[in-house]
Amino acid sequence: MELKGADDVTNIFSDGRMHPGLWPLDEVDPKNAKFPCCIVWTPLPVVSWLAPFIGHVGICREDGTVVDFSGSNFVSIDDFAYGVVARYLQLNREQCCFPPNLSGHTCKQGYRHMEHGSAITWDDALGLGMHHFEHKSYNLFTCNSHLFVANCMNRFCYGGSLGWNMVNVAALILLKGQWMDSMSIVRSFFPFAAVLCMGLMVAGWPFLIGLASFWLLLIGWFLLGTYCAKHLFEC
Repeated sequence: MELKGADDVTNIFSDGRMHPGLWPLDEVDPKNAKFPCCIVWTPLPVVSWLAPFIGHVGICREDGTVVDFSGSNFVSIDDFAYGVVARYLQLNREQCCFPPNLSGHTCKQGYRHMEHGSAITWDDALGLGMHHFEHKSYNLFTCNSHLFVANCMNRFCYGGSLGWNMVNVAALILLKGQWMDSMSIVRSFFPFAAVLCMGLMVAGWPFLIGLASFWLLLIGWFLLGTYCAKHLFEC
């Protein structure tokens, strides 16, 4: 990414305050898989065929490079696991806190943010998150890509919150994420539609009841682990 001149290395907040160190980002470039400061999502093989709201996520550097926790002790860079990006959501760096010291906090969390693991830049937060997850065992149900993204977002206290977790990261991209194109929608939902039709043809309504029960168990597990038994998802 081409660096801007000294006069350009300053962004203006909506209330008129100047925020040093935030140069303008390049445009999202799907052709070259560059998504500056975005959360990106793609469906998972087999799992998304049964539950299309489940997928794999990553978070991108300021230059648009995708970073994702894709396996035990492994965080990939510029090699998004499970296929090309289907949805993306660009985050606003003005809602981040990058304190050079304790007195430099722009969020209200202060000591809690510092103890949690604050970062001085966007890419620094991603680097710290990568270092943390390079020593973790991947598990779809307890230590996955959503927790990696949540960890990074907590490091820059996005939106003034240190409460980012698997559930609200998933909700954020599913509710506010932008589809890449119509083919991304087809790629995400066609396998599920095919499985649903085949299941109804072969087993009828019992298949639909079983699928609904599977969804309830899956959603219940993530909600329980996130909000009632947090030690399950400490990775």
